[in-house]
Amino acid sequence: MTAKTLGALIAATAVLAASLPAGAQGPIRIGASMSLTGTYAKLGNYQHEGYKLCAKQANEKGGLLGRKIEFVVYDDQSMPPTAVRLYEKLITEDKVDAVIGPYSSPVTEASANVTEKYKKVMVTPLAATTSIFKRPPDKRRYYIFMVISPAEVYLEGLVDMAAKRGLKTIAIINEDTLFAKAAADGAADLAKKRGMQVVFREGYPKGNQDFSAILTKIRAANPEVLAASTYFDDAVAITRQMKELNVNPKMYGLTVGGDLPEFYDLLKQNAEYITGATQWESALPYPGNKEFNDAYKKEFGREPVYHSAAGYAGCVIYLEAVKRAGSLDSEKVREVLLKLEMKTAFGEFKVDQDGFQTAHTMVTTQWQDGKKVIVWPDELATGKLRFPTPPWNQR
Repeated sequence: MTAKTLGALIAATAVLAASLPAGAQGPIRIGASMSLTGTYAKLGNYQHEGYKLCAKQANEKGGLLGRKIEFVVYDDQSMPPTAVRLYEKLITEDKVDAVIGPYSSPVTEASANVTEKYKKVMVTPLAATTSIFKRPPDKRRYYIFMVISPAEVYLEGLVDMAAKRGLKTIAIINEDTLFAKAAADGAADLAKKRGMQVVFREGYPKGNQDFSAILTKIRAANPEVLAASTYFDDAVAITRQMKELNVNPKMYGLTVGGDLPEFYDLLKQNAEYITGATQWESALPYPGNKEFNDAYKKEFGREPVYHSAAGYAGCVIYLEAVKRAGSLDSEKVREVLLKLEMKTAFGEFKVDQDGFQTAHTMVTTQWQDGKKVIVWPDELATGKLRFPTPPWNQR
């Protein structure tokens, strides 16, 4: 076969592919490493459900660029090194058309090195740590995009409400991982700016379930506020052991975990008065929020949490960028994302030149009579903060 004949054959094949009906070219395959087991499993599975609902709805509307969407998902077991290997596999062996982010800041930080190497756009629905996106010029990342508010503001609602009520002392504890440390740093900075004294601060290892030593120290420090930068399992364990050790701050707030329905299911009355930082609630007046909420409940048989909504929104944002670019080409999609301003069921999306989210708003909830009530900020609140928190033996 001559070069001329081969060139004509390739051109004819391209024309034929372009003229095929939707789905005939094969699906657009989007790869992701997800925390389906391990420490972050509960939250990672929620994010995965958001992806699945997004893909289902898109396919019902004809897919993307005339093709169906298919997710290729592997379990990273909540381990960053495993996620690195999986994104390498997705890109080099599976040859997926696109990738989307994993769960958590630690896993995303590791995975981003792979996606940057191959110049693959990665929208990251649940990576909140600023340092993933804001880096020195010689280490800048070009293809990663943030969906949620940064870690450093997770506990802003707790600190603001405490300061307004005249509380002066705060203890801060955190899992010793990237996101949790950043959120704890943010809480400490916010507290100091509001004239509060950080009377105790300590980290604990990932997976820790015995908090007796750290809580005994907190009880001795006797802070008016306890801020815990957690995920789900440690949030539950800390709360249970606070009651056992009779640790009684006037306000107690969590970063991740405290807003989940399972938190109340496990702790019942002991969850009352506890505040939780959240990126999203079903009661928020965002466009398409009710429709997303209804569709999620129909698909999965339960209420969505913010991890589900963030996964859904991240997928929607990526698909919209591809649609506007008219291509899966990373450079074209990247340029669209840098300029994209979009209102989703999860809230607003807008990033700066580092892919860092600048428009999304966090809220703080409190468990009141078995229900989550948005208590901060005032303009989005659905109820008032119940304060102070009574001692454990009076709840």
